[in-house]
Amino acid sequence: LVFFHELGHFFFARLFGVRVEVFSIGFGPKILSFVKGGTKYALSLIPLGGYVKMFGDNPLSEEELTPEEEKVAFTRKSKWARFWIVFGGPLANFILAFFIYLALVGFGEKLPQTKFGKITNESVFKTYGVKTGDILTKINEQEITSFDDFNLIDSKVNHITVLRDDEKKKLELTMDGVEFVKAFGKVSRPLKAPLLVNPNQELFLVRTMSGEVISLEEIFESTYEKVLVEKFEGEADIEFHADKVGKPSESAKVMMLNDKSSWAETFAANNLYPKDLYIKSIEGNDIYRFEQLQESVSNFRSKDKDQKNISLTLLNSEGKRKIELTPKKDESIEGAPYLIGVETGISFYSFMVEKKAGSFLEAIQKAFSRTKVGFIKTLEGFKKLIVGEVSLKHVGGPIAIGQVATDSFNISLSMFFRLMAIISINLGIINLFPIPVLDGGHIVFIFLELINRGPLSKKKLMYAQQLGMSLLFLLIFVALFNDISRIL
Repeated sequence: LVFFHELGHFFFARLFGVRVEVFSIGFGPKILSFVKGGTKYALSLIPLGGYVKMFGDNPLSEEELTPEEEKVAFTRKSKWARFWIVFGGPLANFILAFFIYLALVGFGEKLPQTKFGKITNESVFKTYGVKTGDILTKINEQEITSFDDFNLIDSKVNHITVLRDDEKKKLELTMDGVEFVKAFGKVSRPLKAPLLVNPNQELFLVRTMSGEVISLEEIFESTYEKVLVEKFEGEADIEFHADKVGKPSESAKVMMLNDKSSWAETFAANNLYPKDLYIKSIEGNDIYRFEQLQESVSNFRSKDKDQKNISLTLLNSEGKRKIELTPKKDESIEGAPYLIGVETGISFYSFMVEKKAGSFLEAIQKAFSRTKVGFIKTLEGFKKLIVGEVSLKHVGGPIAIGQVATDSFNISLSMFFRLMAIISINLGIINLFPIPVLDGGHIVFIFLELINRGPLSKKKLMYAQQLGMSLLFLLIFVALFNDISRIL
């Protein structure tokens, strides 16, 4: 992203005949460098940006230039030429974002479904009619195709549109935008893959009667009277890709819901249990989720503080047996839960959907729209930071960018490049801030020259640059401080 930013400056500098002395990615000591066409190209040690060093770009210099040197000096060029040379960097970032979006919507992008996770009775979304597994498609009128679209939502959320059982439903609600994102974060934990295990540790896949693969929580909370159950021979790692399962096999059997029973009880009656749960009952209470085991073990002394052991009923290929364990906790950690050393065999539900524009014209329109919306929403985000609507704690630096980039890359390349587009827009806008030493500060100086009908005094320029460097270092300090605080 920094490379394209500096390339924008470089392109317009060459276009208007300015001699470029150095093109560097990063600051400080140079790690790698070579000279070509009179320009030194370098990769420098400190990865906090980059720079294009143009001949004659220091307005405070007292050095006299020859007529030939004046022809290639930055400060001797017209205001119009200097404007485009300075603006070329941010412009390159906006153009890059547009082409990233164009490639994504043109060639197709794979994105995870924006599904609501488990909606408990305590969740604020429960009161608005949201159900577990609802797919979020719109916030207000903003189309949501991925979780990173949350960065673009308005300050107020008045309604959302969800997809439920192939039917779109508009739900009215009143929430602050930041509040909505926080509330969604609490319920966006991954749902469970619809995988069941029998006492012989054979895996079985559950589908709806239409053959759709949805999460286990959605099945448990559904009103389905029948489901399809088939032996599963595929991989069942911690992440289960529902979109890669394929059609139901010929061996799939129809299972009926037992009268007045839940699906959890019906599966248990057929000796099938959720894959995350290898414990059948605890203290005489049937359990159907690993969370129930965690809660029971953590609170097992709440009724009887003198109780030492906990009773478990285990089921395997040899049948049932009862054992007693003594839960333990780390006394050095305040509030630590009791543990019995049982780990879950959970597989998380994941479904990737591919989105692609119908034509090249539609791809251009969508790419331009995304770039425009990203630009506007990023400006609104900076405005909220300035007026105090959003805390400075949300500002991130290179460590935060690296973490988010890694997370998005692990989801899909589409998510990674969508993030790159947003950061590219951010980079362009930040550089347009009217702060001396940034591109925006140089543009302000050019306009002040127009008003002043001549260059500003060297004393004013010196003070402005000192102020600009102070503000820039303050911004870098805040970003790095937040990065380190999140790690610690």
